[in-house]
Amino acid sequence: MRLSALALWLGLVWAGTSSPAAAATTHKAPAHKAKPKAPVAAPAPVEPSQEATKLVDWITTSGDNRDLPFIVIDKTAAEVFVYGADGQLKSAGAALLGLATGDNSTPGVGDRELSDIAPEDRTTPAGRFLAGFGPSGDGKKVLWIDYATAISMHPVITTHPAEKRPQRLKSETPDDNRITFGCINVSASFYKKVVVPTVGDGNAVVYILPETMPLEQAFPALPTQIAAGAP
Repeated sequence: MRLSALALWLGLVWAGTSSPAAAATTHKAPAHKAKPKAPVAAPAPVEPSQEATKLVDWITTSGDNRDLPFIVIDKTAAEVFVYGADGQLKSAGAALLGLATGDNSTPGVGDRELSDIAPEDRTTPAGRFLAGFGPSGDGKKVLWIDYATAISMHPVITTHPAEKRPQRLKSETPDDNRITFGCINVSASFYKKVVVPTVGDGNAVVYILPETMPLEQAFPALPTQIAAGAP
C-alpha cells in the first residue's frame, strides 16, 4: 500500500510538471492585440441654400409635390437634395451640371448629337419637372427629367478620363462642377443608394433652381412674397 501510494504521488507530480519544450508548445504567449482605430469623422451634412430652403418649405406646405418624392437641384451650389414623399430629407450629394450658365434649353437641343451641341448651349434648365426612370440611348437606366431636351440624371460619366468628372464631384468647391452637356451627374453610390430606391418604379418631381432668372420666374406657382424672402 505504501508503494502504491508513493507511485500514485509520483505520478501526480509528474503529470503536473512539464519540460520547457512542452510548455512552449502548450502555453503560447498571448497574441498582441491591435489598438482599435480611431473612428473616422463623418462628413459634415450639406445645408441647403437660403433659396433652396424657401422652395422646400413652399413645396411641403403647399403639397406641390403631389405626394411624390421630390428632388431639389441647386445649380449654384452644385448640390442635389433628395426628399421622400413626406418631405423628409433623405440625403444630399454633389452634382455635375451643364457647362454653360443659363436657365433655358436651346430649342431643338434634344434632337442634336452631342458633338453638335455648342458649348454655350450646354445648359441645365431651371424649373419644375415630372421625372421617371427609362432607358437611355445606350440602354442604361437613367432618371429622365426632361425627355424633350434630353436632360436626365445618371451616375457620373467616367469614359473620358481627361474630363476628371469623379474628381470634380469630390472637390470642395462648386467652381469645377460645370462640365456636362446639360445632364446632372451624381456619384454612382448616391444614384444607387439614394436616387433609385427613392423614386422607385413611379415618378418624382424635380425642382431645378435658377441661376440667372428670379425664383418666381422659374416657379410661377411660388408666391412672390416667398420668392422675395418676405416673412
